[in-house]
Amino acid sequence: MGALKSNRGGLENVLVIGTGSYAPERVLTNKDLEKIVDTSDEWIATRTGMRERRIAADGQATSDLGAEAAKRALQSADISADEIDLLIVPTITPDVPWPNTACLIQNKIGAVNAACIGLEAACTGFIYAIETARNYLASGAARTALVVGAEKMSSILDWEDRNTCVLFGDGAGAVVLRAGGDEVGMIGSVMGSDGSLSELLMVPAGGSRLPTSEQTVCDRLHYLKMNGREVYKHAVSNMTQSAIDLLEKTGVSKNEIDWLIPHQANMRIIQAVSRRLKIPMDKFIVNIEKYGNTSGASIGLALDEAVVDGRIKRGDKILCVAFGGGFTWGSTLMVWTK
Repeated sequence: MGALKSNRGGLENVLVIGTGSYAPERVLTNKDLEKIVDTSDEWIATRTGMRERRIAADGQATSDLGAEAAKRALQSADISADEIDLLIVPTITPDVPWPNTACLIQNKIGAVNAACIGLEAACTGFIYAIETARNYLASGAARTALVVGAEKMSSILDWEDRNTCVLFGDGAGAVVLRAGGDEVGMIGSVMGSDGSLSELLMVPAGGSRLPTSEQTVCDRLHYLKMNGREVYKHAVSNMTQSAIDLLEKTGVSKNEIDWLIPHQANMRIIQAVSRRLKIPMDKFIVNIEKYGNTSGASIGLALDEAVVDGRIKRGDKILCVAFGGGFTWGSTLMVWTK
């Protein structure tokens, strides 16, 4: 069983020392969706930038996806699971309401010394989790943390709603963070929320407000509901502003940014953020055409892909920015030190 250490005092540098990702084998293309709902490949692609997404196999849960990404991140970091002090899993599609998914992943990967935290900030979950881990590490409460963003979005989609079911996919992304050393890795983060807008993007039933009943199931209230027009507007403005706020807070110029990794929500949102920030699209890491919106997994998945294919190199400054249900939003800035 894991337990956090007491504060050793002082603030330490925090570095990302490993990344990993996992996407299920099954590919669901836009052409496949044409057979399920009233839509078309052209309609989806032109409005979202998505061509396909991955769908978990029968019997494959969020913790299974996360465990695979976690194992790859540990391999990338060249450490064993028992070196992890803190395991944080941001997800909106847990295997079960409780115990939290971090505990389930802990068991699957053998991270026996990790304290396990489940975190829910929807598509901004990865940013929130990294900042949470960074504070534990910088303060000395832990030395090595594993953050695993994992989602089985297909489990909460209404496959009769063409406005939402075409947007999302399943997957997981993970990072290992470690405290110590002379190099600066994690530079800083900003986070924000607005709970007054929660009804614009949510799953209405299944909690204490509307417990599961025959009526809630018949009314299809256990599926994701979204006001797309309003979400688009708030996503663009809040992602843009959180990036600006973070650059001002850290004293880093946007011209110093080598890569910007946005939450992979919609290509139009990403392009609008690019225009507003005046950061060219060739600095954006985008894989939405292959995976769709994987919510809290998207930034970790995109980061790992860019590390593996060599785009991200030592010394690069990387800005990650996200927006999600809640509403929540945030940005984090790091220097790549591997």
